[in-house]
Amino acid sequence: MRLKIFIIGILLIFGTIFCYQCKNAGPASITLFGENSDTWFERGDASWAFDNGDLVGTSEGGNGFVMSRASYRDFVLELEFNPDSSVNSGVFVRCKNEEISNTDCYEMNIWDEHPDQDSRTGSVVTRMKPMAHVNTLNKWNTYKVECSGNVQKVWVNGVLTAEMENNDLIDGYIALQAAETGSIRFRNVTLSPLSSK
Repeated sequence: MRLKIFIIGILLIFGTIFCYQCKNAGPASITLFGENSDTWFERGDASWAFDNGDLVGTSEGGNGFVMSRASYRDFVLELEFNPDSSVNSGVFVRCKNEEISNTDCYEMNIWDEHPDQDSRTGSVVTRMKPMAHVNTLNKWNTYKVECSGNVQKVWVNGVLTAEMENNDLIDGYIALQAAETGSIRFRNVTLSPLSSK
């Protein structure tokens, strides 16, 4: 009898823990900019194509984007990128509309060789210069962007490069850029929504 009560007690404890974890688990991650997906579209004059699962943006002196159709508010965006030595690229979040700019979006730059090093890779263009310089040319790197309320944080290869409070943009679209002359590769672009507090 005692063994039966003990087993029931253990099952109740594990059941309670499991239910608590399910209740407190955040929303599932979303894959963005996947191949054969209708959840994004192209803007501008860069060319975009898939090569071995990588999304490749190539620009020949212009400026182009891929942009999500959905708008997002609080989230963690993670991706891998591999820029060549001449491309000007970036990750744009909370874009107000389809007119993508660093005033209507938060732009996390990808351009190690930017003439103004305050706007190099890891910066939030026109809003915050990078706290650290991380070299990213011609290799795979990681970008992590967290937007929660009015706080934005940026990591490049695990290094915190920007952290700021700004109320200009509350929610919006997400876009990836290929500009100037050159190409960039993206892969494993995922967004994890953050629960509203």
